[in-house]
Amino acid sequence: MTDTNTTRASSMEKIVALAKRRGFVFPGSDIYGGLANTWDYGPLGIELKNNIKQLWWRTFVQKRPDMVGLDAGILMNPRVWEASGHVVNFNDPLVDCKTCKSRFRADHLLEEKLGILDAATKSPDEMSAILKEVNLACPHCGNRTLTDARQFNMMFSTTIGPVSETGTRVYLRPETAQGIFVQYKNVVASSRVKLPFGVGQIGKAFRNEITPGNFIFRVLEFEQMEIEYFIKPGDGEAAFEMWLEAMWSWVRLLELNEDHIRVREHDPAELSHYSDRTVDFEYDFPGSMGWKELYGLANRTDFDLRSHQASSGVDLTYFDQAEGTRYLPHVIEPTFGVERSILTVMIDAYDEESTVDVNGKADTRVVMRLAPRLAPYKAAILPLAKKPELTSVARDLFDRLQDDLGVMIDYDETANIGKRYRRQDEIGTPFCVTVDFDTLEDEAVTVRDRDSMTQQRIGLSEVAGFLRDAIR
Repeated sequence: MTDTNTTRASSMEKIVALAKRRGFVFPGSDIYGGLANTWDYGPLGIELKNNIKQLWWRTFVQKRPDMVGLDAGILMNPRVWEASGHVVNFNDPLVDCKTCKSRFRADHLLEEKLGILDAATKSPDEMSAILKEVNLACPHCGNRTLTDARQFNMMFSTTIGPVSETGTRVYLRPETAQGIFVQYKNVVASSRVKLPFGVGQIGKAFRNEITPGNFIFRVLEFEQMEIEYFIKPGDGEAAFEMWLEAMWSWVRLLELNEDHIRVREHDPAELSHYSDRTVDFEYDFPGSMGWKELYGLANRTDFDLRSHQASSGVDLTYFDQAEGTRYLPHVIEPTFGVERSILTVMIDAYDEESTVDVNGKADTRVVMRLAPRLAPYKAAILPLAKKPELTSVARDLFDRLQDDLGVMIDYDETANIGKRYRRQDEIGTPFCVTVDFDTLEDEAVTVRDRDSMTQQRIGLSEVAGFLRDAIR
């Protein structure tokens, strides 16, 4: 028996605890005490992560005739980052505490401690003046010994060559976009694409964030799913609206709760140096985090191609055969964070459900209501008891489903059936298939639905078709 009292995760701590306990996300370098703001994906986490990335790739690259894919390198010629403006403009305002040596983003302090919502638009000198005026205390130690704000470049650098002093200084890319712009000419020449067209890429990026944190929300090493959509100058407004709706469709594909999502337009003072228009998809995170950026959509105009054309000396114009003219395309950029997608999917899926057990006692069922297409395991095969006659049938069914469906199926014969159901609920498995003693007579199994906990009896030969339809 189940009542209707369900609870969304009230704090990030519950998600973090479940993620480690069940093998979704582990702290990086855990046995050595960790490394701040680094995380590793466990056996279930890598499946969830790959499911999201594969769904994105199918949705935005493989199924669209106006899209192609790319996998550009992490290391690039350092002139790329000079031309893109990252060497000069990719900075955050940093303040230090002279007492405890903690570091903070000055704009974040102004927003979170003083309620100054337009803090990001202020210069470091303006931020310093405000911090001095209010004599703000350090959030960590409480001493009023914060330094003035100064600019801090967020790119990680390294050296190519055997000797660091004489090698070539390069950067770990802080975004995947520039690889697409640099290879734009080769894509046009090799793929016979015509405007409008887009290039999609999934890849690692690295940012030396001053104040990372909130689990996997803001980390030093992350993955982006990014599109650069090349259009004719003047078509920006229509293309922007088209991608705005496409991003909403992605939100629905992940089955995120739209009540937890809003779209916020950047005001002119907030726009990046390359952007003509930008909107953020923001998500209402639990606890004190509140509304934070989930995805972004920007009209980058022709800034990037124009900058790289000027810096490299290579003609990057597009020849429009229909009009007989050449021009630099403009670009619409939808960008999606993999880690933030995982985090929001887990938060929205997390549920604490008040139940009553068979003895009439109050109980709580923790369940991850992941969409079947995203769940690490699509089903679990559970022999009712660890008896050879049952386990042999269950193992045979498990092997056949793995071959027939090509998806992850779990097999579990440990503990009592109730505990195994709860374990599968907590990791988001949509269906549990129980092989019992009646199976030996009627060649049928019991399929239990994770969300409703209803059960139905279906034939062994029908299980693959049932799961295939349910996953779709």
